[in-house]
Amino acid sequence: MEEAMPKGYIVVSYRDGPNDKNLSEYAPKALEAMTNAGAKFIARGMPVATFESGIQQRTVIIEFESTDAARAAITSDAYQAAFALLGDVERDVRVIEGLE
Repeated sequence: MEEAMPKGYIVVSYRDGPNDKNLSEYAPKALEAMTNAGAKFIARGMPVATFESGIQQRTVIIEFESTDAARAAITSDAYQAAFALLGDVERDVRVIEGLE
């Protein structure tokens, strides 16, 4: 029996967020690119609460079937074209492996 690969997640935290105009241009194209790559959006938005050293910054968590699929999605031409619409932003983007 083949062992199932753990899911992959993209976690994005905006250190310096985009302006509303750029975000409104980026969001539908990024959603389409990620969805076409098999993404399931788990959470996105501003924190409801922060603790310890937490800061108020927009965060996005996206699930994929594997870390390879997550990497392929974030580096795809379709997503990179959408990302260019954000303009000058500073983000922390990570691909992490799920526990199951």
